[in-house]
Amino acid sequence: MEYRDNVKLDRARVRYGGGGGRSGGRGMAVGGGIGGVIVLVLVLLFGGNLGDVLGGAAMPGENQQPTGEQLECETAADIEANRDCRFAAYDIAVQDYWSSVMKGYEYGQMVLFSGQVQTACGTGSSQMGPFYCPGDHTVYIDGEYMGQLLDQLGAAGGDAAELYIVGHEYGHHVSNLTGQMQQSRAGGNQTGPKSNQVRLELQADCYAGVFFNNTIQDPDSPIESVTRDDLMRIADAARAVGDDHIQERSGGRVVPESWTHGSSEMRQRWVAKGYDSGDPNVCDTFATDDL
Repeated sequence: MEYRDNVKLDRARVRYGGGGGRSGGRGMAVGGGIGGVIVLVLVLLFGGNLGDVLGGAAMPGENQQPTGEQLECETAADIEANRDCRFAAYDIAVQDYWSSVMKGYEYGQMVLFSGQVQTACGTGSSQMGPFYCPGDHTVYIDGEYMGQLLDQLGAAGGDAAELYIVGHEYGHHVSNLTGQMQQSRAGGNQTGPKSNQVRLELQADCYAGVFFNNTIQDPDSPIESVTRDDLMRIADAARAVGDDHIQERSGGRVVPESWTHGSSEMRQRWVAKGYDSGDPNVCDTFATDDL
């Protein structure tokens, strides 16, 4: 994936917070080392939102934007010297797209952390994988640990795979703004291939695909090009985080009734559907029985 070196990144809404700040550092990870990842990711991985685990509502007195040191990057050319600046590029690319097509779009935030982090939804940890908290409209990411999780699940990784994950998390933000996240929790079974929870996750996958289609056509996007190899990495990441694949990797049997994110095939199909159309209107996973 290529970046446009001259695109300004100094308006990115990315901060450090938790575990001592910068994602290059290693804080104390709750729940032990990476050996416990597979069990944890069955609960929440790459597309989860912490509100689903901790109840969804902001804690009393905590419904505010996160604070912490701002990630300082001037242009996309800074990514080579400071790899954290890629998250500024991700943030700007994704949110600029949504602000251009969604009336009344409210910008979210991104927090880079290591170990643990306090959110409006409760305490999050690196081992949960990247997550979104609807209480403070914030995406939380441990960039180093995210790469380890992708590797643990047998994915190729890389910047395009990371951007798919970020695009998915901001897809949850869009669902939160439209009210579909709240509606998904209002009724129906929250696990299983056609549950509201799976529909919410597949919607975020579709939104990520829509974003990729549009950002590579935007001359002002920090993302200049996405290669065939990048597209394969995106599809590979979607495969790796399917519920069935995770259950197989954990040594257990595949139990569709327990799914919260959808199978590998479902996740890949909805990313592709969004990418092929470039139209967020195709992403209403709640209006179809064909998941």
